[in-house]
Amino acid sequence: MREGRPAGELDLVVPPGPGLPRGLVVPAAELEETFSRAGGPGGQGVNTTDSRVELWWDPETSQALTPTQRARATSGLAAHLVGGRVRVVASEHRSQRRNRRAARERLAALLREALAPPAPARRATRPTRGSQRRRMEAKRQRAQIKAGRARPGPEG
Repeated sequence: MREGRPAGELDLVVPPGPGLPRGLVVPAAELEETFSRAGGPGGQGVNTTDSRVELWWDPETSQALTPTQRARATSGLAAHLVGGRVRVVASEHRSQRRNRRAARERLAALLREALAPPAPARRATRPTRGSQRRRMEAKRQRAQIKAGRARPGPEG
């Protein structure tokens, strides 16, 4: 227990979705939070409270992921990795509690996106004969309209 809350409340819960049919729970022991002073709104309290939250998580050593998910997460989160760990920062709220919640929600969203399977490759299709015919007919009509705008020649 930490800060008088049950340990399960501090776990990161990623709801079910594409690539996560049963969802995902990252234990609180795998998450590391650091707090610091944040800029922005807060009045006089902004200089005295550590409301900025930096959340760190290592996908390589996580017990919550299967080997397939681990490989997908490390490739999908490559842009967010700092020293092999995912770093999420939240400082938009005045209270530390709300920033902690925002950082966890942001990490859960990143995980959902990274663990989603890649979209299937597009199958190339050909235009139908009818659509080709309609396109050519429309081109002929536009050509006739534009030809009608031309200046009349000497014969007429």
